Amino acid sequence: MTTPAADRSYATDTALLARVLVPYKEHCKYLKSAEVTVGHEHTSARCEFAIPESCYIDDTGHLNSVEVNIAYNQMMYYLVAKSVQEGLLAGFEDWTLDDFWRHQLPDILIARFAGTFRRPVNPRSFSGEMAFLSVTRRMPGGGKPFLHAETSYRYWDADGGRCDGEATLAFVNVR
Repeated sequence: MTTPAADRSYATDTALLARVLVPYKEHCKYLKSAEVTVGHEHTSARCEFAIPESCYIDDTGHLNSVEVNIAYNQMMYYLVAKSVQEGLLAGFEDWTLDDFWRHQLPDILIARFAGTFRRPVNPRSFSGEMAFLSVTRRMPGGGKPFLHAETSYRYWDADGGRCDGEATLAFVNVR
């Protein structure tokens, strides 16, 4: 995946990051930093993670699928919050940060999540990136409107570990 030339870039907002991670138990706060970039083709976040100890299983020695999903959620929540704060993503123009906090847990759903592990990733120190590829407003016949988002993600470490995938999101209970 090539990243287009950046129009704007936003360094980690530590106060926003801390607020985004509030719902997580202390030992499950994996996201350490996130730089958001708005490019010609998409909005993305490049992140740094550290998982000192798995939150649910004995040490496997590699990033596993549950941790991939938790790291994705944290990366995605931060990217959406920063996008709302700065007015970066289509579909969220009318949202405020208060709207995001209200929607964060109950209304942002992963409809599809797929990943491929190319080489084991060291969970103690790794990088990640995700991008919103599209956000569209959908109105199912007779149903409530929702935002449908296609995203991609990838993780890597200093030793050549690699995992990548795609996720489809549904933002429900939107105006």
